[in-house]
Amino acid sequence: MAPNALLALALVLATASHALAGDPDITTDFVVPGGTVANPATFTFTGLRSVGVPPASPFRVTKASQVEFPALAGQSVSMAVLQYAPGGINALHTHPRSAELLLVLKGWLEVGFVDSANKLFVQTLQTGDMFVFPKGLPHYQLNRDGQNPAVAVSAFGSANAGTVVLPKALFASGIEKDVLAKSFKTDVGTVEKLVAAAAMG
Repeated sequence: MAPNALLALALVLATASHALAGDPDITTDFVVPGGTVANPATFTFTGLRSVGVPPASPFRVTKASQVEFPALAGQSVSMAVLQYAPGGINALHTHPRSAELLLVLKGWLEVGFVDSANKLFVQTLQTGDMFVFPKGLPHYQLNRDGQNPAVAVSAFGSANAGTVVLPKALFASGIEKDVLAKSFKTDVGTVEKLVAAAAMG
């Protein structure tokens, strides 16, 4: 095959894979959940009214994604309110279908992500600061303030960004312990402790 033909094929494949990577395009202005008629309530979400209540656990997320707010179907947007108790963490996780844009509303957070070259990017954010976590990369947020809670809001470029919580995905999914031990170059006893910890939280 000629070099130009290979280049053209590569460009077509790259474009096609990019086109399939986001939310599907819709052919109407909006999508109405089955069995309903569009009205102002269709486009209103009230599920974030309770976010003023401090979290009982170290971390709480309240999502407004397509699952909780069906009017987002086809709109390629969603949000979440993140509440951190003093010392609370949003454990290492990824969003396979979207980048995340985080805005700190109250307190301060340490945030970080690891890129595909295994380079760690860490930043301390104050109230009013924003940070972007690139699509699909492992990242976390930590409230290092041991006395005060923190609150942030995240925006996503997908109606369903997806969340893969890495400790649970790795240690609470049923992957054989010897596979984990070999993957992490450790012993099964250490893996058993991690499995037990992941099962608790």
